[in-house]
Amino acid sequence: MTLKATLLGLTAAAALAAPALAEYPERAIELTIPAGAGGGTDTSARKLAILLEEKLGVSIAILNVGGGGGSVGASQFMQARPDGYALFATWNSPLTTVPQVQNVAYSLDSFTPIAATSETAYTLCVKTDFPATTGAEFLAELEANPGKYTYGNDGIGGTMQLAAERIFQARGIDAIAIPFGGAGETLQNFLGNHVDIYGGSISTVLPYVETGEVKCPLVTSAADVPALPGASGLDALGMADKETLLWRAILGPKGLDPQIVDKLAEVIDEAVNDPSYVEFLATKGEVPNVVKGQALADRLQSEYDALAEVSAQLGL
Repeated sequence: MTLKATLLGLTAAAALAAPALAEYPERAIELTIPAGAGGGTDTSARKLAILLEEKLGVSIAILNVGGGGGSVGASQFMQARPDGYALFATWNSPLTTVPQVQNVAYSLDSFTPIAATSETAYTLCVKTDFPATTGAEFLAELEANPGKYTYGNDGIGGTMQLAAERIFQARGIDAIAIPFGGAGETLQNFLGNHVDIYGGSISTVLPYVETGEVKCPLVTSAADVPALPGASGLDALGMADKETLLWRAILGPKGLDPQIVDKLAEVIDEAVNDPSYVEFLATKGEVPNVVKGQALADRLQSEYDALAEVSAQLGL
């Protein structure tokens, strides 16, 4: 075959492929959520899916696959075909935290990053009679009383524990981690005086802050959080580099076509910044933050590496 014929053949193939990609998506998309129905990631993903259906013009079927801190769903999803019709709505923990303490079948390279969607800080909260109110006072109290205070968290090696320990290790603080099954269980044990400090998501504890039963001196984000005006962000404490957030993202299987990735990232960006979704996030103490493609891959790797270091220091 001559060079001219080869080039003509390639041009024809490209012409045939282009319309197919331009018409994507042509059928329903399945969105796997590695958690049970009703949780924070599930409700956020379902709300986003409604907007994506409108923008993509196809239905989106939700598949909840809970278990193993998200690892069961992640392990199942990694086997999906990279054709754009299987997507993964997750929070960061199954990808950057769980692999530190569990043997999992996947790695960061098992997925194609598409776009992060929203984020929120974790918070550390105490009862109103606790002898500290500001973030600086809170850390000073813990530092002055090694081994005295207990803090609830979302499980041994969970993101909340690692977020807290990144801060505590930097200040030489010895606080006792008490693991629970999630933020809801942590809250109940905190309210029942079984632990001194609540460690978990903002949305779970916010109603008790609003009634004045609880105060939250510290958040794990660098910036302050509008939903908790009394809490100190880490930047104000000179510890911005110890930031750990709870954030959510949409991924695809490994090998997903870059043009599909770009199209999905653009549509996700539009949906996340839709006023109705921004308002929905605000009720959960979250804010939109779209991070796409390689920037998302870099964020995942950076967080994975930082939490691996903390896990090693804890002997997890």
